[in-house]
Amino acid sequence: MLTLLTEGISSKAQFRRIVLPLAVAETLIWAAFYYIFPALLLTWEQDLGWSKTELAGAFTLCLISSALSAPLAGRIIDHGRGRELFVGSAAFGCVLMFGLCLVQHMWQFYVIWVLMGTVMSCCLYEPCFAILTRAMGPEAKRAITWVTLVAGFAGTVSFPSAHILVEWSGWRMAVGMLAGMVLLVAVPLAWRALSVAAKHSIVHAAPASKRASEITALLQRPTFWLLAIAFAFPALNHSALITHLLALLDERGVAAETAVLAASMIGPMQVAGRIAMIAAERYVSTTVIAMACFISVLGASLALLGAVAVPSLLFVFVVLQGAGWGTVSIVKPVIIAELLGRKNFGLVSGLTAVPFMLAIAIAPTCAAVGWLFGGYELVIWCAAALTALGLIAFVGALVAHRDET
Repeated sequence: MLTLLTEGISSKAQFRRIVLPLAVAETLIWAAFYYIFPALLLTWEQDLGWSKTELAGAFTLCLISSALSAPLAGRIIDHGRGRELFVGSAAFGCVLMFGLCLVQHMWQFYVIWVLMGTVMSCCLYEPCFAILTRAMGPEAKRAITWVTLVAGFAGTVSFPSAHILVEWSGWRMAVGMLAGMVLLVAVPLAWRALSVAAKHSIVHAAPASKRASEITALLQRPTFWLLAIAFAFPALNHSALITHLLALLDERGVAAETAVLAASMIGPMQVAGRIAMIAAERYVSTTVIAMACFISVLGASLALLGAVAVPSLLFVFVVLQGAGWGTVSIVKPVIIAELLGRKNFGLVSGLTAVPFMLAIAIAPTCAAVGWLFGGYELVIWCAAALTALGLIAFVGALVAHRDET
């Protein structure tokens, strides 16, 4: 009895030592590496004199770079090098952000963001969740939930912080300060957490396969492709709307302070959605929760369309978009593990991340082009339609998995 009790206390201590520092690290990394782009999009347009389309092109290439790097990152994690990959990439990302402070020409801006894409593939949610799944086995879902509960505030950190720092000292200093925060706080925390995870993963990790035939078999499964497509469409929705949210609301006559507040509240609503998921998962399956996520994101787009006539619908958009997308972050790796298995999970997660990240990548540029042809109303309608298609593909994945088994 004493042995079992001691093991239980040790397990809880290990859980805290891995999850809590990693949650704080992810919050800061997301704020400084990802959300800083939409937070400063209008500022860069005004200060650097480049168009939204030109700026969005850099972020598109950034996310394409991330998508193409994701399978390799997953393979490295499967072979037990997750700590070195995650921490090293986060530190290199800080160097790139310091370089961003010095850019004068568009080619420099593009080079930095392409390299940042590789960094993101190694230290944002996908690699983090792959490491947790490898390290914690059945406890991974709880760990992922806690990480996303905290990191859901990344946008809340980034948007107002960037707004305040830009007003105080300009965007270059703002970027430098956020990068310094990652280097001095997030990197040491991640190293500490992942050192514990590396030891723990020896027990729980499924062996990484070296047989290409198993990967080929995975790519031939309809479930894989339907899942990949299903999660890619709401990702495109979220990336398009959030990247252009400040410009979108500005076009619709929303005051700058209100727009910043709306963007900042997406993060807390993500956390609210995840808390609601924790309460609901006792009564409904992860599959039902996932379907609710698609419906929530779809409803958010429709609310945003109506916000011109009924301004209070902007609040509805924030709640539904944040809650729906926030919960996707949790259910995606869980659904992938349930339908595709945990063996080679880093690689499997990386492969499913390719269309997911490509969707996020092309969304800002697609939204900018859509804006040129039909304004942001056309962009919102397209985002809503694609989310509906994502829901259909998800149902198709469930049917395909049932047929395969």
